[in-house]
Amino acid sequence: MSGAGEAKSGIDIVTFGCRLNAYESEVMRREAHAAGLDGLEGGAIIVNTCAVTGEAVRQARQAIRKARRDNPEARIIVTGCAAQTDPSGFAAMDEVDLVLGNEEKLKSQSYRALPDFGVNLYEKVRVNDIMEVRETASHMVDAIEGRARAFVQVQNGCDHRCTFCIIPYGRGSSRSVPMGGVVEQVKRLVGNGYREVVLTGVDLTSYGGDLPASPRLGRLVKTILRQVPDLARLRLSSIDSIEADEALMEALATEMRLMPHLHLSLQAGDDMVLKRMKRRHLRDDSIRFCAEVRRLRPDIVFGADIIAGFPTETEGMFQNSLRIVEECGLTHLHVFPFSPREGTPAARMPQVDRGIVKARAARLRAVGERAYRRHLDGLVGTRQRVLVEQDGIGRTEGFVMASLGEGRPGEIVDVTVSGHDGDRLIAGDSAVRAA
Repeated sequence: MSGAGEAKSGIDIVTFGCRLNAYESEVMRREAHAAGLDGLEGGAIIVNTCAVTGEAVRQARQAIRKARRDNPEARIIVTGCAAQTDPSGFAAMDEVDLVLGNEEKLKSQSYRALPDFGVNLYEKVRVNDIMEVRETASHMVDAIEGRARAFVQVQNGCDHRCTFCIIPYGRGSSRSVPMGGVVEQVKRLVGNGYREVVLTGVDLTSYGGDLPASPRLGRLVKTILRQVPDLARLRLSSIDSIEADEALMEALATEMRLMPHLHLSLQAGDDMVLKRMKRRHLRDDSIRFCAEVRRLRPDIVFGADIIAGFPTETEGMFQNSLRIVEECGLTHLHVFPFSPREGTPAARMPQVDRGIVKARAARLRAVGERAYRRHLDGLVGTRQRVLVEQDGIGRTEGFVMASLGEGRPGEIVDVTVSGHDGDRLIAGDSAVRAA
């Protein structure tokens, strides 16, 4: 989450959740500016919510109340996945002036005539049926994360129905940006000085299924790298390993500009839990995938999403999730204590005691922290190429943060790792590789 400051004038955006939300917040800022929001007396605060967990929704509501206390004259607009799935709930909040859906938030006309909105509850809500949306616009943005890394949305929505997930009802059906539009956006970003582009989507590995000839993600990756030779780094956000196509595996093995870091949507390490989640892979599928990618790209680094305390999960089942961290060689863990989402099948299953859920999440995080520290230990003494994202801070090709002694944002610096602080690598000598 990015926090809100004072909004006495101008536009302030509070962002919760995924990289796609972060990307869309930049689009929203531009569209709201085009609509004239920054000219409103008292300013405007836009809260871009997440619905992935009940805690994310609670935090969004808390942020809305705080924003009103701190900015009594500001217009407060709520959007994002939580607003899409529960528009009336947010419209009922006295602090909220307008609720926009995930489609509406990306259009400047949604923000127009703001001084006149909010006459009644109905007029506070501008949320269409996301399931009717069939196109994903290739929204262009010029400035994300300083001058080093940019996100490009290539896909939105999801056609799968995991029993714990409400996101398809917030994002709609899977839809893809045509390859030509993606390539042109990457060219523009590289021309504006970005060294790394991250491809994002709700279900990234389903890319292309709705497009003519059904191009897969691997073909998109290869096309970008071939047609944008000046792009220094291409990175993928979270993927579903069971959908990884042959061309993507080949690109990982042969394209050194495709970064050796994959974040996997594993969710669990136990077969029964995976079946009850309605996932399309089993634990052995994940283990085999990681082994095969590591064979193709020995320097690969894996992260993963894992849920602790899914309904009916026993201690034995949870142990399988703990073990898969080592069996897959996971380094960057995102651990979610299970949170029942109203309207999902998992919410109707026998629930695990909340105390046990929290304890298991803590145990899983501890295993992840030990795995991450071992990874940092293994990098001490190695030579790493770091993209500087802000003064003195950057990321390796394997997505590890590093503290540098030199380097301006956008530079790629060759460093020798002299140590780490448990969170970031510490660079010793360095030499700028590329300006």
